[in-house]
Amino acid sequence: DRLGDTERKRVIPVLVHGDAAFAGQGVVAETLNLSQLEGYRTGGTIHLIINNQIGFTTLPEEARSSPYSTDVARTVQAPIIHVNGDDPEAAIRAVEIAFDYRQQFSKDVVIDMFCYRRYGHNEADDPSYTQPLLYRKIKSHASVAVLYAERLVREGLLGREDVELMRQKASGRLDVAFQEAQTRAERFEIQEISPVADEALPPYCPRTAVDQAALARIVDSLTAFPDGFRLHPKLRVFVERRREVVPSGGPIDWALGEAIAFGSLVLEGTPVRLSGQDSGRGTFSQRHLVYCDYESGHPHVPLKHLSETQARFDVFDSSLSEYAVLGFEFGYSVADPLTLVIWEAQFGDFANGGQIMIDQFISCAEAKWGQPSGLVLLLPHGYEGQGPEHSSARIERFLTLCAGRNMQVANCTTPAQYFHLLRRQMCGGPDRRGVRKPLVIFTPKSLLRHPRAISEAAEFTRGRFQEVLDDGLAEPPGVSRLLFCSGKIYYDLVAAREEREAQQVAIVRLEQLYPFPEQEVAEILQRYPQTAELVWVQEEPRNMGPWRFVRERLQPLLAPGDRSIRYAGRPESASPAAGSHKRHLMEQAAVIEAAYTPPAIPSRSAVRLVAKRKAN
Repeated sequence: DRLGDTERKRVIPVLVHGDAAFAGQGVVAETLNLSQLEGYRTGGTIHLIINNQIGFTTLPEEARSSPYSTDVARTVQAPIIHVNGDDPEAAIRAVEIAFDYRQQFSKDVVIDMFCYRRYGHNEADDPSYTQPLLYRKIKSHASVAVLYAERLVREGLLGREDVELMRQKASGRLDVAFQEAQTRAERFEIQEISPVADEALPPYCPRTAVDQAALARIVDSLTAFPDGFRLHPKLRVFVERRREVVPSGGPIDWALGEAIAFGSLVLEGTPVRLSGQDSGRGTFSQRHLVYCDYESGHPHVPLKHLSETQARFDVFDSSLSEYAVLGFEFGYSVADPLTLVIWEAQFGDFANGGQIMIDQFISCAEAKWGQPSGLVLLLPHGYEGQGPEHSSARIERFLTLCAGRNMQVANCTTPAQYFHLLRRQMCGGPDRRGVRKPLVIFTPKSLLRHPRAISEAAEFTRGRFQEVLDDGLAEPPGVSRLLFCSGKIYYDLVAAREEREAQQVAIVRLEQLYPFPEQEVAEILQRYPQTAELVWVQEEPRNMGPWRFVRERLQPLLAPGDRSIRYAGRPESASPAAGSHKRHLMEQAAVIEAAYTPPAIPSRSAVRLVAKRKAN
C-alpha cells in the first residue's frame, strides 16, 4: 500500500515453515483463509516448508492426521510442489514455478521440500533418544553438498580438484569472518528506537483539536450521499440527527466523535485503516462508516469522499479470526508507521483469541527487537448483564503486561476524550509517526447510546486528551469521600449521587491507566481534604480489573501513615461476570451501595486476622 502497488506485483511475500508447525498451528489455516480477502490480499504468498519429517521429537504419524503436512493448503486450492531437498536443481526449478504461478494468478503457492535435520532440535538435544533408527540413517547419509558435488563430477561438469578448491575458498571466507568478529571492539547497546519514546507519553500530549471549518466539512460529508442512493429507512433519523450537530453545537455521540477523528486525520494526510469483525457497521449498529444502498446493496463510504487530496481511508470487515487478523494488523502497523492502524474486537472478551500476538509481539516487540508499533486495539468492555463471555476485555491482563512505558492503556468516558486520544496517536513526533507505542482502548457498549455519554462540538475544537478527569461539580472543601473509577461505572456513580443527594462525594475518572498519570492524580489529591475517604470503585471482580494495579500506584502518592484506599466492587471470582441478568443487577447495585456506604467497623477478631496476615 505504501508503494501504491495495487496489483501486488512489486513485493513477493515469502513465508518459511516447519512441517510440524504448518500442519499443527491453527494460525496457518487462519492466515491461508485471509489470502484472497479484501484488505488482506498480498497478491499471493510463497510458502516454503522445510520438511525435515520431525517436530522436535514428534514423528509425522504423531503430528498430523493427513498424508502430507501441506494438506491444509488445499482449503484455498493452493498448488503444492513436493521436491527432494537433496536435489538443488529440482529445488530451484520448484521456486521458479512457484514464482511464475504467483505472478500470473496472484494466489498462494506451497513448496514442500523434503529433507532432514542432521542434528538435534538445539545444541544440547540428542535426537537418537527418541528416533534411534532414523538418526542412524541420517548419520550415514551424505550431505547435500557432497551428493551434488559427486553428481557434477560424474557428469563431467567439474573435476574433483575444482570441488576441493571451492570448499577451501568457502571455508577460508568463513575463517576470515570469524577472526574479524573476534577482534572487533564494537559493543552492542540498546538504543531508544522510537523517535518519541519516553517524552511522547504523558505528561507530553500534543494539541489534538480541529478547527470549526474542518469539523463542519467532515460532518457534512458523513451525511452526504451520491445521487440516486437509497438510504435504509431506519437510518434516516440517524443521518438527520448528525446533520444537526454543527448548527446546534452538539451533542456528539461516541460513533460520530470517532468518525470525526478519522475524517480529520485523513484530511490532514494521515491514512486510516480499521479492521475487525463487523467493523464497518459496528457490532452494536452504532458506527455506519459503510452505507449500503437499500435496493442495490452497493456500498458507500463517506470518509473516502472528503476531498480530492485526502489520505486513504479503509475499513474492512475481517474474517472470524482474532489470531491471524491481529497478527496481520500488527505487521501492517510496523511496515507502515505513517498510517493509523486499528484492530477492533467484536467484543473485548474475544481478544483472548489473539493472546499470543498480544503477549509475544504487541506488548514487547520494541523491548525484544527494537521494533516499535503504533497499533490501536479497540476492545468493547463493560458489565451490562450479557454474561461472562460478553462483559470483560480483561483489563487486568493488559495492565500486567505494562512496564517500561511499553504501551498505553485507556478507558475513556466521553466521545471527545476518545476523539483526542485517537488523534494523539498520530499527532506526536516530528514526522507524523505519532506515538509509536501500542494503544489499548477499552471502548463502551451501553455508553454508545447513553444520554449522558455525549460531548459538545466545542470540546472537539479545543484542548487535548486528559489522562484524568476531576469532578467539575463537587466543591472540594466539603468533600468527605473521593471516589476513583475508570470507564462506564462513572455514570452509575453519578446517577447514584444525584439520587442520594450526596454532595459530599466527588468522583474522579482515570481515563488513562497506563502510563499511570501520577502527577495529575497527585495534584487532584491536593485539592481535597486529607480527611476525605478514598475509594476505588470498579465493576469487575476484585481479582480482575484495574484495582490491584491502581492500588500499587495510588497508595504511594499518599503521605506515610495517611489513609488507605478502600475497595468497592465485586468480590473475587473465577468467572468475569454472572450468567444471570438478574444476578448482574443485584451485583451492580451492591457495588454502588458499597461505594456510597461507609465501611463497617471491623470486629476485633477480624483486626487480629488482618494483623496476622500482614506479619506473615
